[in-house]
Amino acid sequence: MTPPPPPSFVVIVPVKPPARGKSRLDAFPPDQRRDLAAAFARDTVAAARRTPGVEAVLGVTDDFRFAADLRADGCAVIPDGVSEDLNATLRQAAAEAVRRWPHALPVALCADLPSLRSDDLAAALREVSGPSFVRDAAGTGTTMYAAPLPLFDPAFGPGSAVAHAAGGAREVVAPSPTLRVDVDEPHDLEVVLGLGVGTHTARAWELHTH
Repeated sequence: MTPPPPPSFVVIVPVKPPARGKSRLDAFPPDQRRDLAAAFARDTVAAARRTPGVEAVLGVTDDFRFAADLRADGCAVIPDGVSEDLNATLRQAAAEAVRRWPHALPVALCADLPSLRSDDLAAALREVSGPSFVRDAAGTGTTMYAAPLPLFDPAFGPGSAVAHAAGGAREVVAPSPTLRVDVDEPHDLEVVLGLGVGTHTARAWELHTH
């Protein structure tokens, strides 16, 4: 008997307009905060696109200028705001992802993982079984959520790790911090710079610190 093909995934990356993103990095000037927010998302997309098993990456943003950058990076984009009701936006994006790529499993991924490595994401995706999630480095949030479309019910927001577990999702323990450290605070930025960041973030950081 021929074994079934390995599962494929569509990674959904919701992105606020960079000019409004990363508000908790308020120690930095607005132009640096904007450039970093954009760079985080582009590096997250780049790592996801290089990941084995990922059929496509679908960006979700209502910033048409930044959408052009994502498309130039090889990312499909749908126009939608992500600040009003993120989870509703993700459910709509998952439905669109499955419409375009019917055999792929939708995966919601935070857009602020600039140190993400493709091998680490691939390792986590291999552990996905039914609704699954990855807890962030702080222990309370979520950086990745995956589920078949009929069960796709993300609960991003404060305390999302508890909410996902309570909803029946299985926790996947990420093998490396690159999938767990999302940048919300200045300390997080120090951590990811120590882990090593993608080219966009490295360039944005160098631009504003030299």
